[in-house]
Amino acid sequence: MSGAAPGGRRLVVEADGGSRGNPGPAGYGAVVLDGVTGEVLAETAEYLGTCTNNVAEYRGLIAGLRAAHALAPDAAVRVRMDSKLVVEQMSGRWKIKHPDMRPLAMEARGVFPAGAVTYEWMPRERNKHADRLANEAMDAGARGETWRPPADAPARTPDLADPEPLPETPTVGWGGSDAPATTLLLLRHGETALTPEKRFSGSGGADPELSETGLRQAEAAAAAIAAAGGVAGVVSSPLARCRRTAEAVAVRLGLEVRFDEGLRETDFGAWEGLTFAEAGERYPDDQQAWLRDPGGDTGPTGGETFTAVARRAAVSRDKAIARHAGRTVLVVSHVTPIKSLLCMALGAPPSAMFRLELSPAGLSEIAYWPDGGTSIRRVNDTSHLHT
Repeated sequence: MSGAAPGGRRLVVEADGGSRGNPGPAGYGAVVLDGVTGEVLAETAEYLGTCTNNVAEYRGLIAGLRAAHALAPDAAVRVRMDSKLVVEQMSGRWKIKHPDMRPLAMEARGVFPAGAVTYEWMPRERNKHADRLANEAMDAGARGETWRPPADAPARTPDLADPEPLPETPTVGWGGSDAPATTLLLLRHGETALTPEKRFSGSGGADPELSETGLRQAEAAAAAIAAAGGVAGVVSSPLARCRRTAEAVAVRLGLEVRFDEGLRETDFGAWEGLTFAEAGERYPDDQQAWLRDPGGDTGPTGGETFTAVARRAAVSRDKAIARHAGRTVLVVSHVTPIKSLLCMALGAPPSAMFRLELSPAGLSEIAYWPDGGTSIRRVNDTSHLHT
């Protein structure tokens, strides 16, 4: 028998938690949705200090349930998470063996009456909203700040934009929804003086301006994008080469540029300004470890891992999708963030980034559908530079 009162509201809780190191700096995020319309009713996130992924996931679950209880204590709640462990344990199908998990599970079970909450696993790519909140909380904690919801938080979650009852079994890809895709038009910045020399140029070294060639490339891209039309917003890395490229397009479109720190290039640490060969001569062990496992915990000497770049690029992606759902957004960024988004859309491993080529002012395009599916429409289109 359900513990929810007859006629009570239907709510959906989507929750996630993460740890950068496992254990390491951790945080959670959770969102409460109306179970019929998909309207966002509440968001919560918190930096937890140092703990494991599983603890952070349970903390996100508890916070989401409490937020739902505060809205409607008699509700029937469906929890959706990408943690198979938490879903199976809370559903009673798996035993809770770890002593740290047992009190957390008991706390989660005590929020609502028995029978009022059901649990459902969903793929990670569908849990974008809660994942974004968790990463925002971790980023805020790293800055010594407390997470607070943004003033322009979306009224609906992008995955539930269609005002119909939620499906009992989420699908990915061919969901049959009539809702339009959100398209990210990905533009790499124009050339700088370091580009033809193939030197590492990231967030940790100089901030070079566009060269004369780069300025011409930016204008050519701007002309092509303006001629095609349909762009509803422009978001850019704040680094000078992207800023100048984005502004060239925005002027033609009559739009303002929003700057997002998550779209910065990798911090290449001690490799900044070096060629690949020079970095290999000076830091051979680090470079070989990085090449063997680009998706692991090894990055350029003293720099940033591709995993960290992909994580923040994903947060920036989700913000852009939430802000411009169903429309086209121009994203001006660098090689690594753009390649990361392409690999994530393909479901390809980080090593695939070494097999992708992105030319200065090259355009790529990804469509993100409300049912969680993605479609890559073009990669490194430079036709506008040759007309």
